[in-house]
Amino acid sequence: MGKFENMWQCQTANCGYIYDPERGDKKGKIPKGTRFEDLPEDWKCPLCGVGKAFFKPLVGAAA
Repeated sequence: MGKFENMWQCQTANCGYIYDPERGDKKGKIPKGTRFEDLPEDWKCPLCGVGKAFFKPLVGAAA
């Protein structure tokens, strides 16, 4: 698992998917090492299908 400050979490109810750049998104064909900021604008959460606007950084999470 990557560093928390590089991860982003989906904020929709009943989802909570965490995008980890060290893992990428296999379903969305996003390679490992892709920062959240560099994801395509049309990228969707692989669990619930919402866009990037519904994600918030995990800054300040327990390390």
